[in-house]
Amino acid sequence: MATEASTASTSGTEPHPRRWLALFIVLTAVFMDQLDVTIVNVALPYIQRDLNTDYSLGQWILAGYALTYALFLVTGGRLGDIAGRRKIFLIGIVGFTVASALAGLSQSGTMMVGARLLQGTFAALMVPQVLSVIQAMFPQRERIKAMGMLGVAIPAAALTGPFVGALLTAGPGWRWIFWVNLPIGLLAFVGTLRVMPESRSDRPLRLDLPGVLLLGLASIMLMYPLVQGREMGWPTWAFVVMAASLPVFLLFGLHQRRHENDSPLVPPALFRNRSFVAGSILMTLVFSGIMSYVLVLVWGFQIMHGWTPLQMALAGLGWTIGLGVTANLAVKFGPRVGRRLIGIGLAVMGTGISALIVVIRQYGSATTTWQVFACLFVAGLGTGLMVPILVDLVLAGVPVRDAGAGSGVANATIQLGGAIGVAIIGALFFGLAGTGQPTRAAWIEASWQSLFYNAGVFFVAILLVPFLPRHTRSHGE
Repeated sequence: MATEASTASTSGTEPHPRRWLALFIVLTAVFMDQLDVTIVNVALPYIQRDLNTDYSLGQWILAGYALTYALFLVTGGRLGDIAGRRKIFLIGIVGFTVASALAGLSQSGTMMVGARLLQGTFAALMVPQVLSVIQAMFPQRERIKAMGMLGVAIPAAALTGPFVGALLTAGPGWRWIFWVNLPIGLLAFVGTLRVMPESRSDRPLRLDLPGVLLLGLASIMLMYPLVQGREMGWPTWAFVVMAASLPVFLLFGLHQRRHENDSPLVPPALFRNRSFVAGSILMTLVFSGIMSYVLVLVWGFQIMHGWTPLQMALAGLGWTIGLGVTANLAVKFGPRVGRRLIGIGLAVMGTGISALIVVIRQYGSATTTWQVFACLFVAGLGTGLMVPILVDLVLAGVPVRDAGAGSGVANATIQLGGAIGVAIIGALFFGLAGTGQPTRAAWIEASWQSLFYNAGVFFVAILLVPFLPRHTRSHGE
């Protein structure tokens, strides 16, 4: 049965009868992951205050999760291919749920960061299995619909997260934003045991431990100085370590190429696919902007100007609603004009953030929730035009046997991009705001200037669009 599930989408055999129910269960992992990201954003100031943490640890609460997520996503996808996607998914659910409980019990900033690192690690075991299930269990004609459901789960969590976070933070307290994962995790675990079949790669594989270590070392060498450098006054070693990460990444690539026929962590064939390479770089840029813009608003308005969590949630809701308005258009027309939609979406995203820069510069601390909402709504319209179909483009041509590795790399580019974005925005914002106790005017100045990074990456990413295919894989099928 495992082999049949793995090959049903390409062999012409009857697809698994419970594939849609299994998809619904694994989408719970995506929902829980995205909920956790967005729910923490509005509560971050209260976590920092109650645990007496500085802004550097505050960055680690967000970036640490994304970093370990990115580090182990490729490994999580490959483990699913090797040991069974159902088994690894269950381990991820249990670990993520336990880590969430620990985060809610945290008594210090260090303990919170440790719990968040664990959350990211176990999320990396859960999430790659979602795209693997889509690749392995669904025939090609149904994949665009399955991807569309994935596209719905993400904005649904993004819509729910800020309001749940605001209500819980203002009510029983921020610790409940982590404990809310416990019942969700329990339901996902039980549902997986009952309806999800086991599947794995149709060829013998092993885990590439040297590859895991090289990729992890290179990522940490890049990320740690980015997040911690400003707090330490940007010592020389920080730049040396970041520069040294590049040859380690290169060494990782050479190692993968040398072991191409011996179960590499990242099959080099993935990077001979032009759409995969271009799409991966594009997603790294885009999600570094998407996942970091909210920090500017949190630091500039929620902390310094006293916006409540509900105000912050209402402002961020603009992006989510905009995404929801256009996401169905992307799913409907992506098979015919996917590349064009992505180009338009990037331009609209950049325009929305540019409008936000103008508003904050013009009105400063008098900027209203609804002004921010309107700008983010425009940016969200652009996001909805591209996010639901971009992953499908990135995974174009990836064989089913490498579904776990391909989905792991695709997700890793998103999360690593997000972690890099958080680190860069943190360095930019506090570098512009200055040391000590910045004035409100300095925080506003730092806010709109930092947003230039977010707008810039969207416009730069447009340069990569011509290298993508004209349409998604489902075109003409």
